[in-house]
Amino acid sequence: MILTALADGSQHGYGIIGEVAEISEGRIRLRAGTLYAALDRLRADGLVDVDREEIVDNRLRRYYRLTSTGSTRLAEEAARLQANATAAFTRLNPALFTIPSLGAVS
Repeated sequence: MILTALADGSQHGYGIIGEVAEISEGRIRLRAGTLYAALDRLRADGLVDVDREEIVDNRLRRYYRLTSTGSTRLAEEAARLQANATAAFTRLNPALFTIPSLGAVS
């Protein structure tokens, strides 16, 4: 979800937290410590990078952005999840379920 939150452009930490909560419709609530540990790992993996830094109210605000590798990884993961969801819906009773983007599954 962090990569998804950065897909529209760079964000600072609390912006990412808010974006993840919005995208997940409140199902995911990141804590700052969890987010920054994850951002450190994503940076080490080359998926995100620091876009810029600024001082706000005497505090450093660091903005993060997706790298091209991060964009590719996000697209691959989204395609994988979509394929898994399609397979699951296909195996369920088609009369009972529809896939929003595909309509009724048959």
